[in-house]
This record gives sequence, structure tokens and C-alpha cells, in this order.
Amino acid sequence: IIFSTGFHRMAAHLAGSSSSEEYTVKNIIASLAPEDGEPVGPQLQLPVDISNNQLEEVLNKLLKNEESMPYSFYIDSEEITSSVAELLLQKQRDKWADDMLKRGKRFTPADTAKVQLKVPTEEVIKIMYRPQAVFRVRPVTRCTSTLSGHSEAVLVVSFSPDGNKLISGSGDCTIRVWDLNTETAMKVLKEHTAWVQALAWSPDGKRFASGSRDSKIIVWDGVTFERVGFPLRGHRDRINELSWEPLHRNLHCNRFVSASKDGTVKVWKFSGTGGAGGGRDMQFSLTGHTGGVQCAKWGGQGFIYTCSQDRTLMVWDGDQGTMVRRLQGHGHWVNYMALNTDIVLRTGAFDHTEKKFSSPEEAQAYARQRYEKVISDCKGERLVSCSDDNTMFLWNPTQSGNPTVRMTGHQKPVNRVIYSPDGKLIASASFDRSVKLWNAIDGKFLTTLRGHVGDVYMVCWSSDSRLLLSASKDSTLKVWSMRTRKLAFDLPGHADEVFACDWSPDGLRVASGGKDKVVKLWRH
Repeated sequence: IIFSTGFHRMAAHLAGSSSSEEYTVKNIIASLAPEDGEPVGPQLQLPVDISNNQLEEVLNKLLKNEESMPYSFYIDSEEITSSVAELLLQKQRDKWADDMLKRGKRFTPADTAKVQLKVPTEEVIKIMYRPQAVFRVRPVTRCTSTLSGHSEAVLVVSFSPDGNKLISGSGDCTIRVWDLNTETAMKVLKEHTAWVQALAWSPDGKRFASGSRDSKIIVWDGVTFERVGFPLRGHRDRINELSWEPLHRNLHCNRFVSASKDGTVKVWKFSGTGGAGGGRDMQFSLTGHTGGVQCAKWGGQGFIYTCSQDRTLMVWDGDQGTMVRRLQGHGHWVNYMALNTDIVLRTGAFDHTEKKFSSPEEAQAYARQRYEKVISDCKGERLVSCSDDNTMFLWNPTQSGNPTVRMTGHQKPVNRVIYSPDGKLIASASFDRSVKLWNAIDGKFLTTLRGHVGDVYMVCWSSDSRLLLSASKDSTLKVWSMRTRKLAFDLPGHADEVFACDWSPDGLRVASGGKDKVVKLWRH
């Protein structure tokens, strides 16, 4: 691959050179490699000011891709957002500032700006690349509807796996089903007698389950929105979380797990009969936690993961109902956890291609294919947990009871943590009013996203992993760009704290709800 030696003037300026004779030799020697693999092709002589788009062209030619694929590029885990020259200059300025601080010297931002780019001509610069989603989600920028009806705070909102239906749970004990075409209420479901704070769709989208502070779980038909069978009883305290068995492991999508403040985790095999007591559908009651269970996730390898106020996480066999491993390390309540496969398990066979399947078996095979791709890209199913001890832990839960990385940086309890759909990034939301980004592979801290002036309650990703949404006590939602690692759009509109948000799997809209008792829909 041959490059022109006529560089842009910007590179000459960055390199502190004025004559064309000087800057035509400002090439770097670089190798392109995937995050955990061998370099692709030979070492290349590239212009120092080569841009992201030009690197993409080079890589597509090296990989002999028939169609041009999008990639992001990194040097030492820092993303190249415009050009190699700009990132190298920033790194050199940061290093200069660190050296001055170590020597106890005083300097101003103007002094830092005087540092000129020194082009490394001898060493080989390793540029890592990461594939990006072929489709692109447009950022939500405006509120299209304010859906009123709930008479108390909205605690949870959830889109169906195909993104075509929306449900919300509230402190008024009801669930509302919203028509996304007319953006009006379709139905009000009034079976619970206390706050509804857990909602979960089955991965085939045919039904959903709701859990409440009344300790009951109710399964609903995802088309008619009628109750299916009797309420499921067994827990003695509020339901904190519900999670369905993945489609690729269960064609009928008839099993789910519930986590409760009563310290137990129960596995339900849903037949629809329920019985008067509702206990007939309970397969196992998993006891072992000594505090309230905050969260439960049903993983893609048949394991159920739980985290609790007893400061531990546990791994359970979803088929046998036995404990496999206890994960210890946190010094306070474990508030939440996330799997790197969460998004793909939630959406099953639904993705941006909107494929139609001739049989349930075909849909199951496609769901398995999607899951295996994430597992292959991320080298296994990984787990991240967050706690009131202000830290997060990265786990390889099927292999070891010890954390692989302890992630510190937040100044107050970490409320929420979530993997990007491609499994490469982790976002965490904290009561210290910040959102932090971490490398999902090694747990390395990447950046802090500042802008909220109140506790951050929730974060969720767009399905292409390029945008992140956060919801806060300060009554706003914010959209963050992963390319610039900065605020893309501020979304004011709620009159009070925003407790819940969800980005539809098809990427078209965001739903949010909070203390002002309304659900808002946001679009591009």
C-alpha cells in the first residue's frame, strides 16, 4: 500500500515544521492488529496525520473485505478520534505535564500548548482496531410525546425485544402498555397491589413478567396483554429483578428467575396454569444469600448469576438448581451486575436486519448464532458488578470465585453498570454525579463523562454501541458520543428526578420515566 508523501498542512504545523522538505519525511512505522491478536499484514509506513477514515480504508484493503466495514482505532487503549498525529500530540503533552508535576514545576495550559509533536520515526506504533456495528443508530434529540396516565412515579420502562411495544411500571401499582405508532396508552394492567418495579420481556417477545412490592409475579400475554394464569406466589418480600432463560437455550421461553428482598432466588417454569397458590410453577428456590437479592441474570451458558446486599455474588446451575460458586470481594451491598451478553440475550433473534423466520427453530438458531458471535469476540461470558463500596469488580464467573480486576474511581456508591452491546465497553453510573467508561476486556479506566448535577440513576446503550444515555436526579437525560467521549445532546423536559430509561433495540426511540409521573418518548 503506497501513500502520497504530500501531507496536510496541519501535520506540518503539529510537527513544528515549516518547509515541505522537512515534513515530507514525517512518516510513522505502524502495525494494525485486533485487540487480542497478531498484526494484520506487514508493518506499514503511514503519514503521521493519517485520519480515522484513511486507516479504515487501509484496513479494509489488508483484510480484503468485499464491502467496506467500519472500525475504530486505538493506541494504548486511547481512541483515535480524528488523526494519529492529534492523538500522539495529546499523549506527548500529557506526558510533559506529568513530568513537570513530578519535578514540582509550575506551568500553565499555554505552556502545555507550546509542546510540539515529535514524530516517532524509529519505533513501531501498534494501532489496535475494533469492528463497529454496520448499522448506525441516530442520536435522540427531541421529545416527541409526553405520555400521562400514571398517578405516581414511573419506576421502570421496558421495550419489547423487537422495539415495537413499550410497557411502564409505576408506584400507582399499575402497568401501562403504550402504542408506539399513535404514542398513546393501549391498556392499563391493574393486578398488583403495590409498586411495580420489575418488568422483563421474554426473548421471543410473546409474553412479559412483572414483579412488585406485593411479592407477587404476574405473567402477561405480549399481544393481548391479558394475564396468563394465576399470580405466582412464593416470595415473602418485594421483587427486585426478573430475567428469562435465553431463547437459544429454551425454544419455548417458558422459564425465568426472580430475585427478591427476602434473600431468595426462585426459578419458575411457566405452564400458564399457576394454581390457586401459584406455587405449582416454581421449579427451584435458591437459598444461600443472607441479604436481599438485588439482581438476577440468566446467562447464555445455563448459569444463573445473582448479587445481594450480603456483599456477595453467586453462580447457580439453572438446570439443577444448585450453587456452583460464590464470588466474594465487595465490602458493601452489591447493587447491580451486568453480563457482556445482556443485550443479545434480551433481544434473542431480533436485530437491525429485521429477519423473518419460517419456524421457531430457525429463530432459535439465529439467536444462538448472535450469542456465539459476542462470546467469540469477547472470549467468553464475563460479569461486572457494582457496589455501595464505590467500586466495581470484573469477574470470569464460570472459572473463578475471585475478581479479575478491581475498578476504582467513583467517589460515591455505584448504582448501575452496563456492558455495551458489542461487549467492548462498560459504563457505570454513580451517586457522585458522573458516568465513567471502562475497557471491558481489562477493566482499565477510560474517561469520566461529566455534566449531570445530580445523582445518576440509570445508563443504557444504543444498539450500535456508539451512543450512551444517562438519566439523573437532576431531571435530565444526556446522550454521550463514544467517538468524542463527550456530551452529544442534553435532553431536559422532565419536571423531576428521572428514575428509568430504555433505548429501544431497533434504535429508533428512547423512553424515560420518573418522579413527575409521565413517560416521555424521545426520537431523532
